[in-house]
Order: sequence, then structure tokens, then C-alpha cells
Amino acid sequence: MSSPPVVLSIAGTDSGGAAGLAADLATFASLGAHGACVVTAVTAQDTTGVRAIHVVPLAHVGAQLDAVLDDLPVASVKTGMLGTPEAVQLVAHRVVRLRASPGHPTGGRPALVVDPVLVATSGVPLADVGVVEAYREALLPVASVVTPNRAEAVALLGADRTGGGSDPGALALALTDLCPTVVLTGGPEPDAAASVCTDWLAHAGEVVPLTHPAVHTSNDHGTGCTFSAALAVAFARRRHEPMTTLELRAAVRQAAHFTTTRLALSRHWELGRGRGPIGHLASTSSTTERGRTP
Repeated sequence: MSSPPVVLSIAGTDSGGAAGLAADLATFASLGAHGACVVTAVTAQDTTGVRAIHVVPLAHVGAQLDAVLDDLPVASVKTGMLGTPEAVQLVAHRVVRLRASPGHPTGGRPALVVDPVLVATSGVPLADVGVVEAYREALLPVASVVTPNRAEAVALLGADRTGGGSDPGALALALTDLCPTVVLTGGPEPDAAASVCTDWLAHAGEVVPLTHPAVHTSNDHGTGCTFSAALAVAFARRRHEPMTTLELRAAVRQAAHFTTTRLALSRHWELGRGRGPIGHLASTSSTTERGRTP
């Protein structure tokens, strides 16, 4: 068996096992990638909310990054909760340095998938104004793709850029001023009976709505992490080759399909007292999901 692609997650922990590094590593494994990790924060949280956050000292975040990047052939990097402006800047610097090292074990330019985790599912803020500014100035300009929801897109753009508007296609297109490719993720439509969700892919001056089946469930904790982690695997399978527009669309559809199947899996679970976890049982993954390439 040939070596699997390596995907690095840089994110926080979730003691409830639903989001953050727990979701990322489970998704990587389900899709046939080897997951490495850098812990930026340790949260005390469950399905009802975040109780406490311990930010990992910057020097130790850097040491973790160096340990992984100096040794493993990382094909793509995925970020989640980064915690501080300094951590955001550190990740951006390491990615730029990695891409400029032709003799590195990666053998190319690893993709960077940014999931801008700004607010927890429960509504608890996970980033302050300084973190948002660091995303804008340092990380998004070097990212391959950013995957915000509507609220995160508005926060990243700022009120002066959105004018109070919330049209998802317009928000996605506006964000391409900061990052060349944007996937604005959509949950179920306002109509509770809606049968589809729409993600908005903005790239090369064009915005394309991509729909997928809606799964109406309260067990959705970790959905955004799962989607962006699946997208990071799709980029890793390219082995540093850039995607065409059609390949980008296929990769987004693939990530949405994987996420939808996980939501369907855990739809009727009864775990916890709040918004339950999205399912990540490895035994449910098909060989088709694991091996599909956009």
C-alpha cells in the first residue's frame, strides 16, 4: 500500500469530541489521509457550550509546527481555532516559509484551507478583533481557500464592506479580495421544510451556488470542521497540483457530500444535553468516499 497523503490540522481541542481536532482527525482518517495535529487551545466544552479556554503558549505552538513540518510530507494544512493574533501570524509565516523551501519533504506547495473559527456553535466568541484583523492581513492572503459561514464572512469583511447586507453570493465574492477562493457554507434554508442547502463558491471573479440535501437535525456540532477537513483532504490528494475551476467545484461537492452523510448518520443520536455531535464512525465510510478524487 502506498503512503497516504498527510494533512495537518492546526486547531483547538473539544473535550466533548465533536468539533476541532477531534472532528478533523476523524475526517482525515475516514477519507484515507494521515492526520497530524498542532494544538492551539484546549477547551472545556460539551454539547451545551464552552466552559473554559486555555490558550497554548505561542512558543509551544511553534515547536509543534516545527516538529511536524520538519519531518512529515504535509500535502495540505487546515486551520481551525487559532486563539490569538500571534498564533494566526505564526501559522501564516510558517506556511510561507514552507512553500519557499524546495528541498522540504513536502516536495511542493501545500494547500492551506482556513476555517475561520470565530464563534462556537453555542454562540461563545472564540476570537477577538485582533484575531480577525490578523486573519485579514496575514493568513487569508496566503490561504488556498477560506470556508466561512455567513456570520464569519460578515466579521471578516467588516461592516464597512458589507453595508449590513447578507446576500451570501455577494459576501463570498467580496471575500475574494482577501483570499482567492471562498466557499461560504450554508446550513438549512430559513424554511424549516427546505430540502436543500446551498454553499457559495467564489473563484476567479465568478460565484457559483452549489446545492446539496439538507439534513434537519440538532446533532450538528462539528459540521463546519468536518466540511473544511474533508476539503483539505481533497486538496491533499492533488499532491500540490493546483485545481481547475471544475475541480474546485467537484471538491466542494465531495466535502459537502461527506458532511451530509455524517449528519444523516448521527441525525437521531441522543448524546449530550445540547447540540449533539456530528457522526464520525469510521465503519460507515465507503471505499468510494475514501478514494474519490475531484
